[in-house]
Amino acid sequence: MNSYVKWIFVVLLICSLTAFVEKDKPTGGLSEGDVAPDFKIESASNGQPAFKLGNLKGKYVLLSFWASYDAQSRMQNVSLSNVLRSASRNDNVEMVSVSFDEYQSIFKETVRKDQIVTPTCFVETKGESSGLFKKYRLGRGFTNYLLDENGVIIAKNISAAELSAYLN
Repeated sequence: MNSYVKWIFVVLLICSLTAFVEKDKPTGGLSEGDVAPDFKIESASNGQPAFKLGNLKGKYVLLSFWASYDAQSRMQNVSLSNVLRSASRNDNVEMVSVSFDEYQSIFKETVRKDQIVTPTCFVETKGESSGLFKKYRLGRGFTNYLLDENGVIIAKNISAAELSAYLN
C-alpha cells in the first residue's frame, strides 16, 4: 500500500511539472501554407481611411506584429523596415506593421524613436485581448509573416537578412 502511494505521488509530480513546462512554451500561431486571415484596422493618423489587408491582394506583404514593450519584436520590426526602405526594388513588397500597444501615445513615440517609415503602420489599442491578436493566434510573443500575392503565408519569422536575400 505504501509503495502505491509513492508511485501515485511521483506520477502526480511528473504530470504537474509537464503541465507547467507546456504552459511556458510559445504558441505556434499560423504556419507556412496557411492563408492569412483578412482584417480591418483603423489608421493612427487622423483623416486616413481604415486599412484592410485584403486590399493588398496581388502584392507581396510583410506583416509584422510587435509591441513597444517587447524588445525583440520591436528590434525585428525596425530592421525589417530598414531593409525594405533601403532595397532598390521594394515596390513589390508592402510592409504592414501592427503594434499591440494599449496606448496610442506610446505607439507614436516608439514609431518616432525607431524611425519607422511606412504608411501602413497601425496600433491595436486593445493589445493582446484584441480580436486581431486572437485571429492570428499570436499567443506569447510576436511574429511576422511574408505573404505571397494571394495572401498565403510563404515565410514566418523572417529575419532582415532573409528578407534582403529575397528582395535581391
